[in-house]
Amino acid sequence: MADTSHIVGGGPKKVLYTLATIARMGVGKAGKALTAKNACKACAYGMGGQRGGMTNELDEFPSVCNKSVQAQSTDIQPAIPHEIFEHAFADLQELTGKEMEHLGRLGTPLFKAEGADHFHPVDWDFAISHAVQRLKATDPKRSFFYSSGRSSNEAGFIFQLLARAYGTNNVNNCSYYCHQATSEGLATTIGKGTSSVELEDLTGADLIFVIGANPSSNHPRFIHMLKNCRERGGQVIVINPAKEPGLVKFAVPKSPSSMLKGGSEIASDYVQPRIGSDIALMKGIAKAVLELGLADTGFIAAHTSGFAEFQADLEALSWEEIVAACGIERAEIEHIARQYGRAKHAVFAWGMGMTHHIHGVANVEAIANLAMLRGMVGKCYAGLLPLRGHSNVQGIGTIGVKPVLAKDVLAKMEAEFGVKFPEEKGFDTMACLKAAEAGDVDSAVIMGGNLWGATPDRAFASRAIESIGFKLFLTTTLNMGHVHGLGEGEVLILPVTARDEEWEPTTQESMFNYVRLSDGGIRRLENVRPESWILGEIGEGLLPNSPIQFKEFSAHARVRDAIANIVPGMEELADIDVAKREFHIRNRVMHTPEFGTADGKAHFVVTPLPALPRGKLTLATMRSEGQFNTIIYEEKDSYRGGAGRHAVFLNGEDMAAFGVSEGQAVTLASDVGRMTAVVTQFDLPRGSAMAYYPEANVLVGTEVDPRSKTPAFKSVPVWIEKAA
Repeated sequence: MADTSHIVGGGPKKVLYTLATIARMGVGKAGKALTAKNACKACAYGMGGQRGGMTNELDEFPSVCNKSVQAQSTDIQPAIPHEIFEHAFADLQELTGKEMEHLGRLGTPLFKAEGADHFHPVDWDFAISHAVQRLKATDPKRSFFYSSGRSSNEAGFIFQLLARAYGTNNVNNCSYYCHQATSEGLATTIGKGTSSVELEDLTGADLIFVIGANPSSNHPRFIHMLKNCRERGGQVIVINPAKEPGLVKFAVPKSPSSMLKGGSEIASDYVQPRIGSDIALMKGIAKAVLELGLADTGFIAAHTSGFAEFQADLEALSWEEIVAACGIERAEIEHIARQYGRAKHAVFAWGMGMTHHIHGVANVEAIANLAMLRGMVGKCYAGLLPLRGHSNVQGIGTIGVKPVLAKDVLAKMEAEFGVKFPEEKGFDTMACLKAAEAGDVDSAVIMGGNLWGATPDRAFASRAIESIGFKLFLTTTLNMGHVHGLGEGEVLILPVTARDEEWEPTTQESMFNYVRLSDGGIRRLENVRPESWILGEIGEGLLPNSPIQFKEFSAHARVRDAIANIVPGMEELADIDVAKREFHIRNRVMHTPEFGTADGKAHFVVTPLPALPRGKLTLATMRSEGQFNTIIYEEKDSYRGGAGRHAVFLNGEDMAAFGVSEGQAVTLASDVGRMTAVVTQFDLPRGSAMAYYPEANVLVGTEVDPRSKTPAFKSVPVWIEKAA
């Protein structure tokens, strides 16, 4: 077993790693990148903007982490040498994710002709004219537009506007593979789809739940808030099947005392339910809160609806059923309920461990129910906090990169531009790929991300994307999704500016609904172009008679004016570049019990216990400390004993039952695929397993939550086939 008991998150090794990364970039270049007035390119926790590159909205300095530095190190690379493109795709497909990432920046447009086996560098005139030609030849209803969360609000708005003016609502983004279940689950309960708290609320919380998330790896600066909560005498209750060392103890680099004492205690309680059983645990905590007389009956009576049905459902649920489902004893659940009952200001934070299930929306509703039960939403220093991934994934959704727009937003957009947009409901991400697999998609425009790598069932992903006759990618670097799934058709890959290289200022939205202004302006590569410029050129050529003047959108002030006029809560965006005043989007942060539902009340929702597989292992895919989304920076996971990318983490008793040992190579199998994995013992409940995303996506099926359309990346029935 890889002993992780001695591992402390953060600490001197991470400081030294960061310094080594900065040295590799060059201190001057790194300093310029990290201190410029641009929003962080990593997670949606957010920092930077007009307060300075390493400062957050609370004016805390330095607000920087390993993920920020890693993202900058990618962008500062020189251009990929043209000699690389002389290699056939078969050669490039042998590269690992880390090797692809370190090829360098994409510095020239690339073209793959029909049937070709390698890329050919082309000039911008050819690239734009060919993209226009191919899209003109496509029935818009046989196309789709997909965006990651890396792009700016301005580029995202142009992107979805171009798609709808072209004639399709098949517009979607990476949230369908991550936090769409959050948006749906919060909409049914509190009437809003985003965080109900701002960053400052974390400074006054006396209890923070961390549920189905590993911020020590994925949101390191959140750990600072957890440490501070503990030092104020508060509690941090972690609910996660895996005992992650960085959530037990973490040496916070910006805290001298934390570093000197060898790390700060993070979790005051650590609860490890079986994978996929969170609803049973949440209902157990709620049942205990009620039985112990800890509910806020005044809040429930004045500000909620549906409580009687919620209470009756809990009363009908036996403790035996709860314990059998989640594997946590009643006494431990009641202890957590008492801890919650002591709290005056509780924040519930969760990650994709909650959303990556067939019942992901219900998971989020169960969390919201628990918050409502004690009046912990709709007041200061308390509320609901989804820990979102990419730096502007929330903003991309806010400005309309989604298949269905609210009717009032659509009407305003039509009035603003004098255009009638398509009325039919667009496809979500998985539906687009299912349509492609069926031969119903001829063209796709993919802005950022790694759609092939992020999609479950690797064989399906390849079949679907290969079937698309023309694929247009906009990207800063090449990744595995640019060399796999190409098929016989044509491919154009266009190099775009990074956020701090934009020719015009851009804006981004954090998970706290806070909009930042990024100055851009750094020049690194001569032959890259902003996404807004590319989309404007394509729009002008594709729709020459449209009343929408797409080329004008290269001036981002025009785009922000349109967003301010169209998107509720974004009115202050109109003059952000002049006033330099960053802001919270209106009517999202809930410091009073006024909710976005039709009746203005928070709604309790009955969440049935999902049927969980028995007799098999349940696998959750997860990220390592050395990766961000599908980007692999380091092959070994320093927070999990140096495990490699093909580790499968198992409970020790399960290993004995299966007759496998530490370090043994086995075949891990599911109904859709198989992968070779290396057995690694870890602190997990029996019947639970973990493996790294995206490598383990080969095991994940394409079934989705019927409400959020999110695949079940974190509850996959698997079994072990011993290696020969």
